[in-house]
Amino acid sequence: MVNSKPLPPPSFLFRIRVVIGLLLGLRCHDFRAARTFVSTQWPDATSLAKLQNFLIWSWRQVWFDLPDIMRDIRFSRPVSRVPFWLAEGNPLANHPWCQDPLASLPEETDTVAIGCGLAGSAMAYHWAKHAPAERQLIMLEMNDVASGSAGRNEGLIVMGRYFHMVYKTVLKHLPVARPDLNQKDRELLARQFAAAYCNGCYHNADLIETTIRKEGFECDYAREGWVQARDENEQMSLQESVQIALDSGFDDWTSITPEQVKRLSGMRVRHNAGFSLAAATFHPAKWCWSLVQRALERDSFELYSHTKVVKVEDLGEYYLVRTQRGDIRARHVVNCTESYTALLHRQFSGLMRPTQTQAATGTGGPESLKPFMGVSGTYGFYGRHGNTVMVGSDATWVPDHQAGRIQPSRFLTKFCSAQLKKVYGRFDYQINNEWSGTVTYTPDEFPVVGTMDGKRQYIIGGMAGSGSAVGFNATRCIVNRILGRTWEPDDFLPEYFSPTRLLDPTRHSWPKLQAGESVRKAPYSAAREGKTP
Repeated sequence: MVNSKPLPPPSFLFRIRVVIGLLLGLRCHDFRAARTFVSTQWPDATSLAKLQNFLIWSWRQVWFDLPDIMRDIRFSRPVSRVPFWLAEGNPLANHPWCQDPLASLPEETDTVAIGCGLAGSAMAYHWAKHAPAERQLIMLEMNDVASGSAGRNEGLIVMGRYFHMVYKTVLKHLPVARPDLNQKDRELLARQFAAAYCNGCYHNADLIETTIRKEGFECDYAREGWVQARDENEQMSLQESVQIALDSGFDDWTSITPEQVKRLSGMRVRHNAGFSLAAATFHPAKWCWSLVQRALERDSFELYSHTKVVKVEDLGEYYLVRTQRGDIRARHVVNCTESYTALLHRQFSGLMRPTQTQAATGTGGPESLKPFMGVSGTYGFYGRHGNTVMVGSDATWVPDHQAGRIQPSRFLTKFCSAQLKKVYGRFDYQINNEWSGTVTYTPDEFPVVGTMDGKRQYIIGGMAGSGSAVGFNATRCIVNRILGRTWEPDDFLPEYFSPTRLLDPTRHSWPKLQAGESVRKAPYSAAREGKTP
């Protein structure tokens, strides 16, 4: 509920109490997050300037913004550490070990998939749909389905802004990866990469929507778009990102006025914001559970949760997958391990880096925050799911061994709540759930999809927080390769997405430069029918 009655400024003593509480609550990952924030906000500044800018910024946050929001938010006692998406319980918990006392791992199978999050559950579904009964897939998950990042994210399927983001990041890395090209050709190649990525993302979004409707999955799916606020110094970058996408045939990402932002999302901003019309929201855990439950109806698929893989050995004709419950021989192995990849395959250490994310949910919040609309402020993301409002933000890199084991920061929860108040005004808010997780970034913020050994061991990962925008389609392509289904389009070609791009960039088989600036196969129009910003 929104409070319309103005309040006097927080008293001096109240501010002091809030500041002391914030300082006493700081943890190591808060300092890591601060270091990441400084490096991204002022990348070209001197060390002294960075320190000065951060002290001024942090003083305003701690002395003004956070004491202000602390008058309107409360925390349950205790605050649950269970993610909102998982609070109602997991229907696939401990499968099949609880249901079948005689359950045991098979000695061999056609294919083993490791990890059952967004990519793993998609793997299960596509395999069960197309594989004959004699070609069995065994899914191994060290916890429960969707217990990792799949059940800890913001529940958003967004693709519009990716063209510019991928173009810029790939272009930055091409001087080392492709020293044989001049700058003009590198720009062309970066555009090809970005177009290939966006092709896969748009097709992914269509496949998700089609599958939900066809299968009748109930996962709170809605396609209402996504608004990303931009401040004054980001306006030129926003226009550039819109124009470069348009030049290559991608018209989903647009710039909208503050008036349009308020009408669409309820958010009050002073400057134009980015808007992705094709973006959607859903319940990510229900989506994963639905996919796996449908796969379990087929004889070609079986799930073993609470089964941690400790090693994968290449024995020539097959792979030996060693787990804490026994070993399995498999002809093919698919790693859907995301943040845990470097723990299982050390060659990816530093190349697939876990990054902490954090979110909190509570009752109340601003009434003008529209349901099913993805909303991102300058420093965080927000969303309304029924009577529940979510706030959250990315934080920073964490060591490989801390993947999935980072405790949420109370400081970040308060900070994100303060950012929400800046754009929505006063509101009452009681926080009931608070959690964190890790997603994985590659150096060029581009996923890896393909064989990691040139043979029959595959990897799907490095999604940079975009697993919902990539994973369903990417996994379809891997399943098709294993099963020999060459007649379906492959949106994740090796020359763009192969892991060798990271592991050995100088020997990676890069794509040939193409005439024109886009490799887009077809215009994206499904989400635009009858809709305008």
